[in-house]
This record gives sequence, C-alpha cells and structure tokens, in this order.
Amino acid sequence: MAPFATGCLLLLFSFCSVRQTAASWNSSRNLTEPTPVVIWHGMGDSCCEEFTLKFIKLVEETVPGSYVLSLKIGKTVQEEIQNSYFMNVNYQVKLACNILSKDTKLQNGYNAMGFSQGGQFMRAVAQRCPSPAMINLITFGAQHQGVYGLPHCPGESSHVCNWIRKMLNEGAYSSLLQDHLVQAEYWHDPLNEALYRNKSIFLAEINQEKRINESYKDNLMKLKKFVMVKFLKDSMVDPIDSEWFGFYKAGQAKETYSLKESVLYQEDRLGLKAMDKASKLEFLTVDGDHLQFSKEWFINTIVPYLK
Repeated sequence: MAPFATGCLLLLFSFCSVRQTAASWNSSRNLTEPTPVVIWHGMGDSCCEEFTLKFIKLVEETVPGSYVLSLKIGKTVQEEIQNSYFMNVNYQVKLACNILSKDTKLQNGYNAMGFSQGGQFMRAVAQRCPSPAMINLITFGAQHQGVYGLPHCPGESSHVCNWIRKMLNEGAYSSLLQDHLVQAEYWHDPLNEALYRNKSIFLAEINQEKRINESYKDNLMKLKKFVMVKFLKDSMVDPIDSEWFGFYKAGQAKETYSLKESVLYQEDRLGLKAMDKASKLEFLTVDGDHLQFSKEWFINTIVPYLK
C-alpha cells in the first residue's frame, strides 16, 4: 500500500479511536443529568437504613434524576454499624476511595455530603483521592477539629456508648485505641496538645499537624465549594465550633477559637485561607440539634450546591 494511503488510514483510525473514547466517556453520564451525589453516614448508622435513607430520598426528591451513592463500609447493616465504631478510619477512607474509583457513574465528578463523623471522613477522601473529582463538599455537623467529649453518643443508654466514653477518658491516645476505636482517632485533647499531635493517627494527620503534605492542600483547593453546616443547639459535638474548624484554646476546655484564629488558617496548611479569599468556603447554620433540619431548609440552602 502506498505511504500516502497508509498514512490516511492511520489518521482515520486515530480519529475514530478518539471519537470512540469521547463517546465512551460521555456515555458514563449524560451531561444534562444532575451531578451525582455521594453520602457518608455518621456514627452508629449504616449506608441504607432508616436514618441515612431519609437523606438519600431527600436528594432524590429535590434533585430529580440524580444518582445517589451512599457509601457502604461493611457487608451487612450490623457490620457497617460496628465499623462506624471500631474500624480504623484510615482504612475506611481507603475503602471509600476504592469504591468511588470503580463507580463509572462518578467519573465526570460528583458532589459529596458527609454527616457527622462522615463529614471529616469525606474531607479526607477529598484530600487523599482526587480521582474521580469531588466538586462540592458539604459537611453536616462534622468534627473538623475533633471532639473533647461525647455527650450524646447514638444509642445513649447502650453499653457500647458507655464503654466508648470510658475508654476515651482513660486513654484515647494509646496505640490500641487509635488503631481500633474510631472516635479516638478524632479525639482532640486541648489539655495536652502535644500528645494529641504526636499520637492521633487520623485527625492530626489530615489537619497537617504532624507534617505538611502538599497534595492534601492542592487536592482540597480543587473543590468548587466547601460548605460547612453548624447546628447551633448540637448536643452531640463538643465543642460545636469544631463544625466550622474552631476548637478549644490550648490548656483549657471553655474558651474557643475560630477558624481564622487557628494556626491551620493563619499558616494556610490546608489551603483554607486561600479558599476563603476565593469565596470557596461557605459557613451555614441551623438553629437545631445534631443533623436536625427541615426539608424546606434543605431545598432552599443545600440543593443549589447539588445541581
């Protein structure tokens, strides 16, 4: 075959390959469809049971046609609930990233909603796993600076919650609890900040308090919007300011500082200062208890971030 003809065939083949690749890419999600939504539930819950199911249905009702994925960290409902208390958070985040990477419906990007501890876990996903791309991150009552107390653990009268409180008070930073008790991994003791920074295997690490991981900062800054919802009458999160990256001032547990007063912001360790200046941070409030909000509020305030 003549060189000219051969070249034409190769060019035609290349063009067809590009067309097929583009068609395959676009077929993963119709560009007229709403952006998919990924949900990470909170402590003592599972992906698809009654409490989280109402959030799934709320998105499906208010953003018609949307694909909603509720992360399932466990094979059964009971296993999922147990994992929300006892599976190493770093491993949970790794599992979540693996689930997202394999879901073809998310490959053009997705919006994320994290409820309670699922909020800081979903933020870890944004920092560690930039593909597929998280577009907007919305956290509801998350503990971004951790907690120093667990006043209203789900299942208040259960032996599990009582045992967790006892363990946290006695030795949250022991290697055993750090490896096997979820709540210990975001326990933040303001009376002993050095111990917290040195021993926290999850929260201190994703908040850049051990060392600076530039990829964490770069990946978080790729978000279009980072929305944080604070519940003003929250009876579970201590302190409530943690829901906006505030926390107790070091050495005591009464006075708190705000995000802008924190070293995290002032030294811009996570890019939050730059994001704030670029109007990428949104601070919202609900005058209610933990994760308690109306459908009307959700439609008016949250749905615009999901479209």
